[in-house]
Amino acid sequence: MSPRTNDNEPTGHPADTDEGEGDLPETDPAPAASDAGHDAPEADGHDAPEPDGQDTPRPDKQDTLRPDGQNTPRPEVQDAPRPDKQDTPRPDTQDTPRPDTQDTPRPDTQDTPRPDKRVAAVRRLGSAGRRWRAARLTGCAALLAVALTGGAIAAGAARDGAPAAAAAGRTVSPALLDGRDVDASVTALQAHLRSQPRDVGGWATLGLAYVEQARTKGDPSRYPQAEQALEHALRLAPADDQALAGRAALAAARHDFKGALTYADRALEQNPYSERALSSRIDALVELGRYDEASKAADTADTRRPGVPVFTRYAYVRELRGEVVTARRVLERALSSATSPGDVAYVASQLGQLAWSQGDYKTALTCYGRALAADDTYLPALEGRARAQAAGGDLAGAVKGMELVVSRYPLPGPLVELGELYEARGTDGDRARARDQYALVDAWIALARANGVDADLDTALAAADHGNKSDALRAARAEWARRRTVHTADALAWALHVGGRDREALPYARRATATGYRNASFLYHRGTIELATGHREEGRTLLAEALKLNPGFSPLGARRARTALEAAK
Repeated sequence: MSPRTNDNEPTGHPADTDEGEGDLPETDPAPAASDAGHDAPEADGHDAPEPDGQDTPRPDKQDTLRPDGQNTPRPEVQDAPRPDKQDTPRPDTQDTPRPDTQDTPRPDTQDTPRPDKRVAAVRRLGSAGRRWRAARLTGCAALLAVALTGGAIAAGAARDGAPAAAAAGRTVSPALLDGRDVDASVTALQAHLRSQPRDVGGWATLGLAYVEQARTKGDPSRYPQAEQALEHALRLAPADDQALAGRAALAAARHDFKGALTYADRALEQNPYSERALSSRIDALVELGRYDEASKAADTADTRRPGVPVFTRYAYVRELRGEVVTARRVLERALSSATSPGDVAYVASQLGQLAWSQGDYKTALTCYGRALAADDTYLPALEGRARAQAAGGDLAGAVKGMELVVSRYPLPGPLVELGELYEARGTDGDRARARDQYALVDAWIALARANGVDADLDTALAAADHGNKSDALRAARAEWARRRTVHTADALAWALHVGGRDREALPYARRATATGYRNASFLYHRGTIELATGHREEGRTLLAEALKLNPGFSPLGARRARTALEAAK
C-alpha cells in the first residue's frame, strides 16, 4: 500500500462518515484545500424474525461464544439473508440477521482481542531461550492468529466493560464513530440494531465500524463482519449511498481498488456530496496509479465537501506529484480546521509523516507529539514517532516505541521496522529477535489472505529484504498486474534486483520516480539498480540524493546506501 492511504496509514479517520442520507453541501463550508495555493513540482425475502424466532441464539446454545472456546455456530441456524429473495423485507419473516445473531457480533461476547493478549504474545516471544526459538516462534504465530481472529466471526466485538447503551432515534449517526473507542461504538450500534433491525444507516455504520476496527487493530478478521453488515444494509435499501460508500471503503481496505472505485461511483450517483464516497474514489484512483484522474477527483471533492478527509487526500495527491510545499500547506489548513481529538491526531500524524519523509525529524517529532497530546493511544502517531526517533539517532527510544506499536498493531510495516531496528542495534540476541519479527509478517499475511485481503505488496516488500526472493518476485509481479502505481513499480524493481535481474528492474525503478514523488527509499532502490547496470554517475547521484533528502529513511537501507555510495566513488 502507498504510505498515506490504507495499511500503513489510515484510509480516513472514523469521523470521515456522512451525516445521514442524501447529504447536501454545508451552508458554511470549510475553505477549499485549493485555496492553500500550489507550488511547482519539485522535480424479498424473509427478513425480520419474531422475537422468539429460531434465528436468535439463546444463551444456552452453542452459537454463543463460551469461555471454554465452544463457540462454533450450529449449522442448522439460518440467520443470513438469502440473496435470491426480494429486497423489501416483511415484518413477519425470518431471515434478517438481528444484531445479536450469528452474522452480527454480540456485545457480550469476546471476539475483540484485548491489548493484553497481544502484549503477552510479544513478551512470550522475547522471553524464551535461544534453543527454544523454533517452538517459540510457532507458538507466537498461533498466539497472533488467536489474538487477531479471536474465535468465530459471529462472536461479539466489544471490549469487556464497554457501555452498551442504544442510540436514541430511528437511525444512528455515523458521527458515533468519531471517538477514541471504536469498540464502544460497535457495542452501541449492536444494541441499537437489536431494537431497530431495519435501520439501514445503523447497519451501514456498523459495517464501517468493523472496517475501522480492522485498521486500528491490525485485525483482518473484521472484514467478513463488515461485509455481512454492509450487504444486509444493501438488501434493505439497494441504493443507500452510505452503505455503498461503506462497501467502497471495505473494498479499498482489502486492496480491491477496482471494486472500491465501482462502489464509490455508485454511491456518488445517489449522493454526489457523500464525503466518504468522494474520499474513497480518490483513494481508489491513487492506488490504481491513475494519478491524473485522482487529481481531478481531489479537485471535485474539494469543491463539493471541503474538510479534513478531503484535505488529507488532496495533500497526498499533490505530494505524489512532487508538490511538497502545497501538500504541507493543505495539511496545515486541515489541522487548523480539525476540532475532534481524532481529527487532530490524524492530521498531525500526516504532517509528521510528511516532515519525516523530507528529513525534518525535529518537526516530525513535534507533529507526532501534537497528535499524541490529542490521543495518546493513536497508533500511527506512535509508529511515526518511533521512526523519527530512529532517524534522529535515538535507537533505544525507537526500539521501545516500536515494540509498543507491534504489541498492539502487528502489521507488516511495524514488524519489519522493529526487526531492522533490532539488527541495527546489534546487541546479544537481536538477530534472533529480528528473525522472529520477519516470521510474524508471514503469519499476518496468511491471516489477511484468509479474510479476503490482497497482501501481495506486503509480501513483496517484506520478502525482498527479509524473506524468500522468489516469493517476493512472484508477489510483486502479481501486484503489478493488478495495479500500476509508483509503489508497485518500486516493489517490482527491487524484487527483480534482489533476484539478480537488474536490467529488467531498471525501467520499473525509473517509473517509480517519474512522477516527482520525493521518496528516499525509491531513490535508494533506483540508485542501486543504476549502479548495477553500469550507470555509475546516475547511481551515485541518486544515492546521494536519497541520503540528503531523508538520511534516516530506513534503519538498514540508509546504512547500505552510504556503503554503496562510498564504494562507487
